[in-house]
Amino acid sequence: MSGVAAAAAAPRGTYTLVPPEGVPIHLALAPVGLRFAAQTVDFLLTGLAAGSLVVILAVSEIVTFELLGAVFALLFLFVRAPYYVLTELFWVGRTAGKRWLGLRVIAADGRALTPTATVLRNFMKEAEVFLPATALLIIQGVSLVPGIAALLWTALVLIIPFCNRRRQRLGDLIAGTVVVTEPETRLLPELTASGTADFVFASHQLDHYGAFELQTLEQILRAPEGVEGTAEATRRQETLEAVVAQIQARIGHTDPVEPSECRRFLEAFYAAQRAHLEARQLMGERRADKHHSKPEAPAGHHAKGSQNPAEFQQQESKP
Repeated sequence: MSGVAAAAAAPRGTYTLVPPEGVPIHLALAPVGLRFAAQTVDFLLTGLAAGSLVVILAVSEIVTFELLGAVFALLFLFVRAPYYVLTELFWVGRTAGKRWLGLRVIAADGRALTPTATVLRNFMKEAEVFLPATALLIIQGVSLVPGIAALLWTALVLIIPFCNRRRQRLGDLIAGTVVVTEPETRLLPELTASGTADFVFASHQLDHYGAFELQTLEQILRAPEGVEGTAEATRRQETLEAVVAQIQARIGHTDPVEPSECRRFLEAFYAAQRAHLEARQLMGERRADKHHSKPEAPAGHHAKGSQNPAEFQQQESKP
């Protein structure tokens, strides 16, 4: 699928990246309201820092009361401008407000966010909103016309994110950046953390399998259990029992395994097999599959990369 086709197929509110591998990656665009909330947090942080400096200057009588407004506006600029640039550089596209609300700035072409793009988009933010507002505070006796012009300019740039599909403000359009919502990271439960002390396997029993079979066993264990009493749950139990029988026959495990213990047996074997393979790999021995001790199979022998339980059983029946 081409980049244009992938973008067209993506639902509204989603930004699609197509890397060189050709597999589209869909990211949720940051809602304008959430971006405004993050901007408010950053505004308050920088404003508090600038205000603290003004208080120090006022208490020290370095600045007269009449100049406090202008000094605050200048200090706010000197605090704010480097804050946005440095935080997005060091936190990879995130300010404190964006981190708190789960937002991130990325390059629109999917590449790494460059310092040039970061500086450009944030300096444009000054020209879009902050400098017009600061000018109204600094310039004494400003006439009505410049004030109206500044307000119209600010209103115009605030409308821009609502007028394009990627919700980009003017600085994003010029710098080639997009603000997205960071996807929630969900880790599957660790299979080796299960209570598996009831089953112990000797080293020679773990020499029969490689990484390919271990991955297949993990897929079997992570498959849905099904609702108890349904046909799906019955088929699931039959599959577990068949896989247990195949493994027992291959490794020479003669102790009986009750049907209710099949899953715990497989979890224990998975944990022991994984630890065994990892220890072998530390010694420089990689075991791709159960044929590791035989001559290498022709290229593409395990090209599928996955296996369902039926195929696992069929493979086990082969020498």
